[in-house]
Amino acid sequence: MTDTARARKLADRIRVVVAETLQRRIKDPRLGYVTITDTRVTGDLREATVFYTVYGDDEERAASAAALESAKGVLRSEVGRQTGVRFTPSLAFVADALPDNARAIEDLLSRARAADEEVRKTATDAQYAGDADPYRKPADDEDADDAEDSAEPGAARHDEDGSSPT
Repeated sequence: MTDTARARKLADRIRVVVAETLQRRIKDPRLGYVTITDTRVTGDLREATVFYTVYGDDEERAASAAALESAKGVLRSEVGRQTGVRFTPSLAFVADALPDNARAIEDLLSRARAADEEVRKTATDAQYAGDADPYRKPADDEDADDAEDSAEPGAARHDEDGSSPT
């Protein structure tokens, strides 16, 4: 079984070699502003997946993908020459979804900020539905006890219907 540290080191080296080769040797006019973001190598070191991003619109992304596919042989030869491994891994180029995901997250965060601001504006103009403080206070309870005690001691208490409570 292959050491994962070795696969990680090989992936890092492949990323650097591919980026330098794209910058210096590949002169395809279809190749736009390509950035190699990550590289992953399988455990048996036979296949490498190279993740990339392209600055531009969908047409430029498609043209850059075609240019990378046509330059795959040159890039693999250069990787084999500069890494010195027994078997040069085959290269697969995958457009990195990270920028699209980051853009979607930014859109969601901006919508959340707008909703929070709307709630904040609504809360500043809001009025209480009932009293400002709906809870009983000890002073209120004492006032109610005093009112009951202030009734004459000999007077009979009656309920609302006129009957006596006893």
